[in-house]
Amino acid sequence: MIAMKDDEECPEMAFEQYTLPDHKSQPTSETGHTKNYGAKSSKISSDASFRLFLLVTLSALHSLVVLTLRYTRAGVSFEDLYVINDIVLLTEVTKFFIATAVEYLATNGHLLQSIQENIIERPCDFLRIIIPSLIYLLQNSVRYVAISNLTAPIYEVTFQCKLLTTAVVSVLMLQRRYSAKQWACLVILVVGVSVVVLGAHEESKGGGVKNQNEKDGANSENLFLGLIAITVVCLCSAFGGVYFEKVLKRPTSEGGLYRAPVSMWMRNMQMAFFSVCFALLNMMRESGREQSGEMDNDDNPITKPFMHGFTKCVYFVILLQAGGGLLVAAVIKYADNVLKDMATGVSILLSTIVSTFLFGTILSLQFAFGASIIVASVYLFSNDVPCSRCAKSSDEDNEMEMRPMLPS
Repeated sequence: MIAMKDDEECPEMAFEQYTLPDHKSQPTSETGHTKNYGAKSSKISSDASFRLFLLVTLSALHSLVVLTLRYTRAGVSFEDLYVINDIVLLTEVTKFFIATAVEYLATNGHLLQSIQENIIERPCDFLRIIIPSLIYLLQNSVRYVAISNLTAPIYEVTFQCKLLTTAVVSVLMLQRRYSAKQWACLVILVVGVSVVVLGAHEESKGGGVKNQNEKDGANSENLFLGLIAITVVCLCSAFGGVYFEKVLKRPTSEGGLYRAPVSMWMRNMQMAFFSVCFALLNMMRESGREQSGEMDNDDNPITKPFMHGFTKCVYFVILLQAGGGLLVAAVIKYADNVLKDMATGVSILLSTIVSTFLFGTILSLQFAFGASIIVASVYLFSNDVPCSRCAKSSDEDNEMEMRPMLPS
C-alpha cells in the first residue's frame, strides 16, 4: 500500500464546477458574442478529457493488478508456484528504488540532505514507520493467499469491505464521526458482500470450483481460506491507513521548531526499506520456505530456491505493483471521490468480464445483484444522493463526518 499525505496541497485543477455564462450579464464583443465563452468551453472539454484519463488509468491499473495476480496463481501446480515472500521482497526492493529516484528528482538532487533531515535528524519519526511497514507487508503477503483461493470478481467485491473496517477503526482510533446515511451504506455493503459470498458458497458445494481446478490442474481453491485471507487484508488496510493518518501524516514540532510533513516519496522509501528488512528476515528462516516436491540424495525434501517459478508474467506483476502502485498514489492526488468510486465500479466490471473469458469463471445473477449493491453503497458512502434536498445539507454532512466525537 502506498503512503500518502492528505494535507499536501493539490493543484486546483480539473474538478471545478463550471456554469455557462449568462448572456444578459456578460459583456459582449462588437459581433455580439460573449467574451471568453470559447475559452471556458475549451477548459471544460480539457477537464472532461483529464477526468476520463484518470478514470481509465485507475480502472485499468486496479483491474490489471488483480487479474495478473490471479493469472500467476491459477492454473499453476504447487511445485511450479513461486514463493510469496520472494515476490513481495522484489516488489518492495523495486518500490524502494523507484521512490528513491523520484525523491531525488523532487529535491532537485538533494537526496542526501533529505535523508539527513527526515531520517538521521528524526530517528523516532523514522522508527514509527516500522508499524505500518509490518502491517502492509502482512497485507501484501496475505493478499496472494486470498487471490489464490478466490476468483478475481469475488476478490474484487469482497475487498470493498475495507470501507467498513476503515470506518470502524477510524471511529475507535480517530474518534471520527459518520452520518446516518454513511452507516446505512456500510450496512448495505455488508448485505451485498453476504449475497455474493453465499452465492459462491452454493456454487462451491455444487462442485463448480472443484471442476475448474481439475480443468486447470492447479492448486485447489478453498473458499473459506480465501475469505479469511481477504478479511485479514481488509483489517490490515484499515489499521495501517488509520495509524498512518493518526501518527505520521501530521507536521511535527521538535525542540520548539516547526517541521514540515515528510514527502510522500520519502515515506514510501522508509516503508519499503523496513518491508525489505522484514522480508529478508522471513526468507532466512529455512523452515519457512516451501518445498519443491523433490528429494535430495539423503531423501530430504528440497526447499524452493530464491525466485523459483518466476516467469515473465511474474516480473510484470512486480513492476505493476511497484511502479503502478506509486502511479496510482500520484493520480489519486488529483482525483475526487466520485472519480475514485467510479474507478472502483469500472474495475469490478472489467475484472469480471476479463475473468470470464480468461479463466472461464462462471458468474450467477446472485453475484451480479450483490456486486451492484456493493458498488452503489461504495458510491453513496462518499457522495450525496443527487437530489436538491441532499445537496443543501451536503456541506453539513461532510463537516459532521470529519468532526471528532471527543475533543482532541
